[in-house]
Amino acid sequence: VQLQAFGGGSVQPGGSLRLSCAASGRTFSSYVMAWFRQAPGKEREFVTVISWRGDSTYYADSVKGRFTISRDNAKNTVYLQMNSLKPEDTAVYYCAAASRWSLPSYEYDYWGQGTQVTVSS
Repeated sequence: VQLQAFGGGSVQPGGSLRLSCAASGRTFSSYVMAWFRQAPGKEREFVTVISWRGDSTYYADSVKGRFTISRDNAKNTVYLQMNSLKPEDTAVYYCAAASRWSLPSYEYDYWGQGTQVTVSS
């Protein structure tokens, strides 16, 4: 599966952004989908994951209550709604696909190209 993430940009603290990740192929619904992020000088970190049918989700503590992951299997797309953004959310955000429920990045087989999110006043 090929993934393409988009929707990043610059926003002020407290603002919102919605990221999208479009997948190619007919097997999108057979993948667990996740978002990771990587800030300058830091390692890539897990943000959130959603199950195959979208009925289960899990969030990193740093984004819980502010970010929401969702998916539309009919459109082969996963979304990340980000509210109440903080400067520490600044990073390149990547979507990723795995065949099983997992949190570590090394478990994910397919990656999008990343989209930059900058939160600054």
